[in-house]
Amino acid sequence: MQTIFVFVKAELGRAYEVADRAVETERVSEAHSVSGQYDLLLKCYLDDGLDIGHFVTESIQTLPGVKDTFTLIAFKAFS
Repeated sequence: MQTIFVFVKAELGRAYEVADRAVETERVSEAHSVSGQYDLLLKCYLDDGLDIGHFVTESIQTLPGVKDTFTLIAFKAFS
């Protein structure tokens, strides 16, 4: 299992709509409203071998209201 974080910039006034749709997407476990350059931070768990690029471009970037994304890959979780 691999963990990625996807920052999402939404079209003006659509951040909450994008967040609601994102958490309905399989593999998105959390959506957080954040301050700064991006509007949302999505925490996603992907099966090993699943192509991250395909997941982001096909499942996140195609959500209505998504304007831009920035993806981080997590190496290790510390508890």
